Amino acid sequence: MADDVILKVRDLYRTYDIKGGMFKKASTLTAVKGVNLDVERGTTLAVVGESGCGKSTLARMLTMIDAQSSGLIEIDGLPIDISKTGISREMRQKVQIVFQNPYGSLNPRQKIGHVLEEPLLLNTDMPSAERRDLALQMLEKVGLQPEHYGRYPHMFSGGQRQRIAIARAIMMKPKLLVLDEPVSALDLSVQAQILNLLADLQEEMGLTYVFISHDLSVVRYIADKVMVMYFGEVVEYGTRDEVFENPQHEYTKTLFAATPNADVESIRKRLAAKAA
Repeated sequence: MADDVILKVRDLYRTYDIKGGMFKKASTLTAVKGVNLDVERGTTLAVVGESGCGKSTLARMLTMIDAQSSGLIEIDGLPIDISKTGISREMRQKVQIVFQNPYGSLNPRQKIGHVLEEPLLLNTDMPSAERRDLALQMLEKVGLQPEHYGRYPHMFSGGQRQRIAIARAIMMKPKLLVLDEPVSALDLSVQAQILNLLADLQEEMGLTYVFISHDLSVVRYIADKVMVMYFGEVVEYGTRDEVFENPQHEYTKTLFAATPNADVESIRKRLAAKAA
């Protein structure tokens, strides 16, 4: 149903002007070409493709880091075009992002409590006592302890830092969470823990995910729908089972053929063996 669609994208483009030089003409690079998609409430869309296919550019537009060149982005019924309207508090509360490298996205000079409270400080009028209480609740929700509130990012493991990044992203209870390669920098056993955490949070909070990844095993483990991108275009789009069991585009077939053990049982066995 249309009312269940949290993210709606129509004919989305992102182009970059490339300056010329003495021996090179100016040109235009089209990083995202005519993307259309719908993501329903409480589901996960995985965006798959090799480096340079446009998936991270798409993530940056969905999270209002970059503006689209043209096309429609609508999140929970609110049209998003930061080049025309800027970024309001309401927009920021609807969508958040979790990056690949959690340490790079955390200020090393800020204690974790401040890291978690900062989105509330910037985007709400919540009193400081309430911000602290919510930060402590979120630490517990992602599997950390109250004493972690006063520690610095360098005092945590990679998996713990990613839990902190996830906690920060859900502080304002967003409608949409964009996860840009959130487990690719982690060991397999830690990947399993983070994927399970994301599944639990989605069920508990009704979160909607756009999950950017090149790892097909992880995609098959977590996705409801899959979108395959190739040179900025969508070449395959469907349910997880449709795409994995009967890929239609030659690029998708080639991508799958080059990735061993891209099935859900395989990743479960790999993760269980690593954790043992």
